[in-house]
Amino acid sequence: MARVNVEIGNRPFDVACEPGQEGFLTAAAALLDAEATELSAQIGRLPEQRMLLMAGLMLADKMASLKLQLAQAEEKLAQQPEPAAGHDAAGLDAESLSILNRLVERSEDLAALGR
Repeated sequence: MARVNVEIGNRPFDVACEPGQEGFLTAAAALLDAEATELSAQIGRLPEQRMLLMAGLMLADKMASLKLQLAQAEEKLAQQPEPAAGHDAAGLDAESLSILNRLVERSEDLAALGR
């Protein structure tokens, strides 16, 4: 088992993970830390368990929202007529492209955190 030291809500944690998963663990901890930091700024210092619970719930809410946006974008794409050979995304409406671009940006941000 590999061990990673992370900081969430200005509190240190020593976490075990499978070898090779350190980057993913660090990225996940950074997302949780961002929520904990936002929570601390709004409410102030909380007991560790409550801070982790609230930060996790905030992160889960954001993930659920992204899943819904992705499902809506996929539904819109499925309703689009098949493009003729040689055509690209020019047939998508502006809202669909905007949603897809935001999803790509967030995916790239998450990937960058994992490096």
